[in-house]
Amino acid sequence: MLNVAVIGASGYTGVELLRILARHPRVNICCVTSRQHEGVPINQVFPSLSGSCELVCEPLNVAAIAPRVDLVFTALPHKSAMEVIPDFLAAGCKVVDLSADYRLKDKAVYEFWYQQHSSPELLAEAVYGLPELYRDEIKAARLVANPGCYPTSIILALAPLLEQRLIDPATLILDSKSGTSGAGRGTKQGSLFCEVNEGFKAYGVAQHRHTPEIEQELSRVCGQELQVSFTPHLLPLTRGMLSTCYATATGVSSGGDLIDLYRQRYAHDPCVRVMPGGELPNIAYVRGTNFCDVGLVYDPRTNRVVAIGVIDNLVKGASGQAVQNMNIMCGFEELLGLDIVPIFP
Repeated sequence: MLNVAVIGASGYTGVELLRILARHPRVNICCVTSRQHEGVPINQVFPSLSGSCELVCEPLNVAAIAPRVDLVFTALPHKSAMEVIPDFLAAGCKVVDLSADYRLKDKAVYEFWYQQHSSPELLAEAVYGLPELYRDEIKAARLVANPGCYPTSIILALAPLLEQRLIDPATLILDSKSGTSGAGRGTKQGSLFCEVNEGFKAYGVAQHRHTPEIEQELSRVCGQELQVSFTPHLLPLTRGMLSTCYATATGVSSGGDLIDLYRQRYAHDPCVRVMPGGELPNIAYVRGTNFCDVGLVYDPRTNRVVAIGVIDNLVKGASGQAVQNMNIMCGFEELLGLDIVPIFP
């Protein structure tokens, strides 16, 4: 059995990790931490976990936790994660980090969009945890930087097109929508029910922190530096994410050819489902799962390709992908604990 700890278990990504790990046949959850709920059983914080995980929330003490575990999930805010991850690594633990602290390879870029980095020496070592691109590197990693939700939906929707040079990278326009759970569990006026219900709005226009992550990874895919126009929106939903990506085509003759390309590219990626021709993905059909559904349309009138990526932002966009990375790091079957049928309706 693999002994694991969830550091920062009282947020939405924390409870989603525990929901998935509780049914994982090769995992023993040894420790959950929460500064806010120290001394409280986690099933009192989240009654949904009753009967599945009833550990008492501990304080975050690396010296007390590290000897008991093999792998740590850090579901902490940015900056808080980097304050403890070097110590967990030094103690011999593997780490899957769900913050943004190790996703960006360039220290200056990270510090422009976030804050000062206290352990930049780990940036080169950290593996970006998108298995569909970096599975081999993840296998050998001791530190995996779990991707952001928006980048996951966008990169998987666009990677085959960029790899085959079928679109002009300079023309990329990315339009994404997310459920409110992406804003976290903390009280924020903008995500209160009365603020969100029956509303639909853009936010973080031209300044969302996932922008450099998207640009970094799409640049690596296509082999040249690129910039994107990225606009996220807030949907009056709890969970779910849909990204619509537009680009000018450079070598596309039909939508059917694109679907064949995507099916070949993702043939060995069990978490990506390519929609049949004429069908488009819906967030309702991935709820609670680690799937990314991808749909494609080629518009010959405008010579544009429209690629749509759909995920559950808390699963493939966060905790499910973290478990997928853990499975790869530890030599388990990739979908172990993740073979969940979508919840519908």
